[in-house]
Amino acid sequence: MCGICGQFNFADSAPVQRRTIEKMANSIAHRGPDDDGYYIAGPLGLGFRRLSIIDLAGGHQPMSDPEESVWVIFNGEIYNFPELKRELEGHGHVFRTTSDTEVIVHGYKQWGKEVLNRLNGMFGLAIWDTHKRRLIVARDPFGIKLIYYKIENGRVCFGSEIRPILAATNDGAEVDPGSLNLFLRYRFTPSPYTMYQGVRKLAPGTMLTFEDGTYKLERWYRYAPRPFSPAKSAGEAQEELTELYKQSMKRHLLADVPLGLLLSGGVDSGLLLALMNLYGKGWRTYTVGYGSSFADDELTDAEETAAMFSANHTPVLLDRKTFEAALPKIVACLEEPVASSSIVPMYFVCQRARQDVKVALMGQGPDELFGGYRRHLGVRYSEWWRGLPKAVRGTVGSAIAALPRNETLKRGLYSLDIADRMKRYQQVFSLMPAEKIDGLFPDGMLGPDPGDKILECWQDLAELSSETDELGGFQFLELRSTLPDELLMYADKLSMAHSLEVRVPFLDKEIVEFVERLPANLKVRNGSQKWLHRQVCQTLLPKKILRRKKRGFAVNVVDDWFRGAIGNKMDEILLDRESLIYQYLRPSAVQEMLKQHKSGEQDNHKVLFSLIVLEEWIRAHRSVAEVASGN
Repeated sequence: MCGICGQFNFADSAPVQRRTIEKMANSIAHRGPDDDGYYIAGPLGLGFRRLSIIDLAGGHQPMSDPEESVWVIFNGEIYNFPELKRELEGHGHVFRTTSDTEVIVHGYKQWGKEVLNRLNGMFGLAIWDTHKRRLIVARDPFGIKLIYYKIENGRVCFGSEIRPILAATNDGAEVDPGSLNLFLRYRFTPSPYTMYQGVRKLAPGTMLTFEDGTYKLERWYRYAPRPFSPAKSAGEAQEELTELYKQSMKRHLLADVPLGLLLSGGVDSGLLLALMNLYGKGWRTYTVGYGSSFADDELTDAEETAAMFSANHTPVLLDRKTFEAALPKIVACLEEPVASSSIVPMYFVCQRARQDVKVALMGQGPDELFGGYRRHLGVRYSEWWRGLPKAVRGTVGSAIAALPRNETLKRGLYSLDIADRMKRYQQVFSLMPAEKIDGLFPDGMLGPDPGDKILECWQDLAELSSETDELGGFQFLELRSTLPDELLMYADKLSMAHSLEVRVPFLDKEIVEFVERLPANLKVRNGSQKWLHRQVCQTLLPKKILRRKKRGFAVNVVDDWFRGAIGNKMDEILLDRESLIYQYLRPSAVQEMLKQHKSGEQDNHKVLFSLIVLEEWIRAHRSVAEVASGN
């Protein structure tokens, strides 16, 4: 695990300056405090900051083969590297380390670009082929790790975060109004876009190849799930999923440093602890709590779970004063705005865990894989709705449209009648109709249909998911867009802010590819969500854990704090025409939205809260820009 960065003048032979690469690497020193390394060769420069996890003595990067024909910098973990190493040794490759990085080096020599499809893990990496003068920059299939880049005037700068790019270009990068529009509509900025003009992020499963003075962006991970034939019975699916969970856990526990678990009181992280106990005991666990006076505090539940599995448990107490004081700093850590209360407890639980461990597992994934959110119910039963007579749908739709609030329900119902699959999914993700979001911007600031740029981001995913059912197609999109661009993005940034590696065993490649071939009735059955996942849980968890309601790190009390902290600033910021958001938005349009919300006419809280987070982010962005430009 580390931070990587680099610069390549691919259109000419202008040499890269070592001091530039060092400046880029130093901007992400928090990602790798244990070691640094550099490779400079004419127009190419690679930089590396290391957090030592595997092969503490021999995992230095940039890493090459003995002939120095292939160089690699790599952020992440390759969980199947022991098997790949044995296979490559069978082909005659000789290894000098026990590091997973070296598998990428020799794997590229053996298989070329195809090595990416053989890797089971999380990664953002760069491969330099000295003979072909080829640079490959790639991101893992589900976007657990990030790669940002900027291509300008025949030069590419890239890194694990945006900071190295700003450091290399010595400019602050202007805010992109089109990306700002996407954020307000979807609460995240879809790859390849970022909030900075000219700065892009690789979409999950894609790569950039620079060769012969030009470059190509393509999707290397082109897995297209097809339903099992013959279809698996519920018993067969449960048995196979259980084994996949066990094997994934065994792989994800591979480390030469202390390892722990971010534990909630629910079933997903509880199942992780049960699986961990198959391979060891006395694991360290960490849970955020907010005080015994709150009914939704999950410390008690988590402590009970930890005790059941003999874990060494540590509570992390968070109060409202600390929460509000930390919010601006945490928003700055993210580099891109996220309007979610989860970011604050995530920041603090990672900070505490890092005092004891270098690696922590977390339970992200089952909600997206098995349909754990309310939106999945609507998608699951949408075909039933479309099968109703048009007159019935019209009557019900009119009644719902007449309700004064319930914007989420209105958007969901509207989406069900859209014939095009990707446009239907787009509306499920949208907070508001396009015309309302677009109307916040001054005339001429946006291009045509800016919110529909997300459809361009998904364009090549439609073909790959063509054989999935309605719910499966939606989840296929979530796992390659919303999950990596929002939840996994902030998990990476907030954990690495404390030099902590976070792993997500439920997003193991073998698990995802198996689940994506299953039908909807094994995921959401008779209104019961995450059905097959919960069947596995029943075999490994006590009934007391299974009966608990879902809370997660962002429990209701934190949501209330978040809304309170933002609500206290809402009038102050939105009514002040000097607020920084009004460099991009029309004050009258924003204030009309606020008025409608306060009157109860519409429920606009999601967009209004996003605007306040955006204001915090712009303030942080201005400070970052000043540092990058040396002002």
